[in-house]
Amino acid sequence: MRLALAEAGHAAAGGDVPVGAVVLAADGTVLATGRNEREATGDPTAHAEVLALRGAAARTGEWRLTGCTLVVTLEPCTMCAGALVQARVDRVVYGARDEKAGAAGSLWDLVRDRRLNHRPEVVPGVLEDECSDGLTRFFRDRPPVARGHADSP
Repeated sequence: MRLALAEAGHAAAGGDVPVGAVVLAADGTVLATGRNEREATGDPTAHAEVLALRGAAARTGEWRLTGCTLVVTLEPCTMCAGALVQARVDRVVYGARDEKAGAAGSLWDLVRDRRLNHRPEVVPGVLEDECSDGLTRFFRDRPPVARGHADSP
């Protein structure tokens, strides 16, 4: 999670919502990291989790990331939860809960939906205070955004 927090810091420094992610192999080897890059790239899918999953797939040469763990500073949204299910990630570890958009137990529980063919283990709340503090600082210190255009984490 500390590596994911470092990635989140890089995202914030670039003006993106501070979310960082890491994909670990079954033996604990770091396969890839990612951080939010929506503002930097203009890509609405450039969430930390998606970028980390893409990097891990490129490194392993496989889209199936069976045996891998995704570590992320913020509970995945529906897009990211769907991506990690599709990638067959075995475990997702997250820090801060996302009551507005979380899809790993807070608002929705997409990753453990019995109707899906793959259900990763979910480990919530790892370094939760540290992960939450970074997000709180980012949104507190940011200039106001016009109504209807606010980013959500």
